[in-house]
Parts: sequence; C-alpha cells; structure tokens
Amino acid sequence: MSRYRLYPSAQQEAVLSRHCAHARYVWNLAVEQHAHWQPGRRSAPGYIEQCRQLTAARAENQWLREGSQMVQQQALRDFAQAIAHYFSGTHRRPRWRKAGRDEGFRVVAVKSGDVRRLNRNWGQVRVPKAGWIRFRQSRAVPAGVKSFRVTQDRGGRWHVAFAAIPDPVPAPSNGQVVGIDRGVVVSVALSTGEMLTVSGLSAREQRRLRRLQRQLARSRRGSGRRGKTKTAVARLRAREADRRKDWAEKASTDIARRFDMICVEELNIGAMTGSARGTASQPGRNVAAKARLNRGILASGWGLLVRRLEDKAPGRVEKVTPAFTSQRCSACGHVDAKSRESQAVFACTACGYACNADVNAARNIAAGHAVTARGGDGAARPANREPQLLLQSA
Repeated sequence: MSRYRLYPSAQQEAVLSRHCAHARYVWNLAVEQHAHWQPGRRSAPGYIEQCRQLTAARAENQWLREGSQMVQQQALRDFAQAIAHYFSGTHRRPRWRKAGRDEGFRVVAVKSGDVRRLNRNWGQVRVPKAGWIRFRQSRAVPAGVKSFRVTQDRGGRWHVAFAAIPDPVPAPSNGQVVGIDRGVVVSVALSTGEMLTVSGLSAREQRRLRRLQRQLARSRRGSGRRGKTKTAVARLRAREADRRKDWAEKASTDIARRFDMICVEELNIGAMTGSARGTASQPGRNVAAKARLNRGILASGWGLLVRRLEDKAPGRVEKVTPAFTSQRCSACGHVDAKSRESQAVFACTACGYACNADVNAARNIAAGHAVTARGGDGAARPANREPQLLLQSA
C-alpha cells in the first residue's frame, strides 16, 4: 500500500466522516450477525445475503441512503474476506470497530482519471460524494490502481492508501548471510557489527507527552478540554509511529539489498508483550516493570521490521529458534550463562572472546545455531549453509 497525506476541506471532511461512520456501522452489524450464531442454529448470512439486507436497510433509512452504496458494500466485502481468513486459521476473528479508533473506508472500481497529478508536490483523488480531494504526492502513484482506502488516525490526520503490490527487492547474489538480533536498548544488531536504533520522540517531545498525559488524567470526561488534550496526545503518538515506520522501511530496504539470506529470531511477540497484571485473586508480580518492558518491545518495531523484510525479500528470510543464542560464544561455540556479563558485554569464559552481546547473538543467528537445553548445538539449518563468507569478513 502506497500511503499519502490527504488534505480535505471542512465540507469534504464531513463527508469522509460520514463514510467512515456508515462503513463502521455496516461492519458492526455483520459482526453481530456472526456473533449470534451458535451450533444448531441457522448459519450466519453470507456476503450476497448481506448485500440484499443492506439494500432493504437503505430503502428504509434515509441517513443510510444518503451515503455511498459502494462504501457500504465494500465494508461487507471486507468483512467477508476477514471471516474467511479467520476460518482458514491465518487471522483473528473480526472484532467490533470503535468510533475514533477504526476510522476508514475503501473505494473500488477506480478509473485512470480518478487520480491525477496537479504539480510537483500535489495530486488529487476523486472520492464518492466528496469530489476531488488534494493529497501530498511525495512520490509517484503506482500505475494501474484499482482501489484505495481512506483512513483517519487518532490525531485527526487523513490519509489515502492506493492498493498496489510493489516488486520485491532483487537479491544482490553475493552469497552473504546476515543475522539479526532484536532488543530494546539496541533495536536491531546485525552480525556485521552494525547496531540500529528506532528514532522515537525527542527528549523535549517526551516531556511534553508526559505533561499532556497528566493534564488528560485531570480533565473531566466529556469536556472540550479533554478532547483537545486527547488529540494532542494522539498527534505525538502518531508522530512516534510515523518515525518507527520510516525507520523500518529504510532499514528493511537496506538489509534486503545487501544480503542474500536474512536470518531472524523466531519470536512470539504477542505472548512476550502480554500483560502481567493477573487477576484480583492472583495478582501479577513486577507489573510496572513488565509494562515498561512491553512498551519498549513494541516501540522497537520488532514485528514491523520482520514483516517488511518478508515483503521485500520473499523466500530469503529464515527464522531461527533463539534458544541460548545470547549465551553461546560465536567464536568457539561454548555455552555459559556467565559469559553474558551485562546487557551489552559478552566475554566467553572458555576462550576469552569478547564483543557486544547483541552482535554475538546475531552471529549465532546468522550461523543458524540454536542451543538445546542440554548444551548441544541444534542447528536450525544444514551445516553446508554456514555463512563462512560473512563470518570471516565480520
């Protein structure tokens, strides 16, 4: 998806908000219909039957009839695809969409004249019932666009994303393999010795964010001041997310261009960032520390980086079991927890080899070494695929 910043007028923004509300309303009705189903009952209606019901609902409700039929039907089609992915086991069950959080709609059957360039920096896109809306054309729009999606983030910014599958990054064909170790202090450490860190908020922005959060906690619910403060917090969060996405795009493109094979840790990030709060009867331990760790993991963009690598280098990303990779010496293979002296220092107790702990783990991942609990090597890849060229150059 190629996303661009959208700049609607006040009247156009009102139309876009109505489209979002209609799409969310239709989606939630479809979720309710499927949630009502139980074994022994009649199956929930499919896409065709839901379209018939939508036609009847539009005839009975003027507020729904004033909206775009395409937008509402595409919400049903999106739900049908989501429920199919759920039953195939690849995605979670479709959930309710909430106002202010899930704002967006999709437009299909886009013609070549529905997207045009005005000048060097600006373009226009035709949206049903809203007309031509300007967007910041920071790069060329993909050719042959057939659909696009309009969204609004929590900071109130509108975006348009044109559906297009970019070509993968070609492999350099140099035979080199890289290992990637992900962390919190250092977001990504490569087996070449490079260490990359996500660009987050500056110190000044972090102070302003804390001040706004304290102000938000003091504000009365439903007040205008609370709404303004909430929007200001959302804009700072959106700025942080934009920087994280920009970093992931640049880092993934650079890695995909330089290496033939990319080895990463196979991590269950969802389980790792689960809450430790527990229940009232069995409260969790070190909840505040675990919450800080969860925020650090999510802010480092672990999952985003790997997803973009898989998109840009399909078939060249290999996941390695991370067992004991931080305790194994990449020089001699000795495994000892005492070799990890600190978060950043690794000093082998057997051969004396010393280097950055994250880089040492990345080199073990590049070699495909996962160590079993008994201390033996459980090579995740055949021995003839050892990246000798990279390890010698590193």
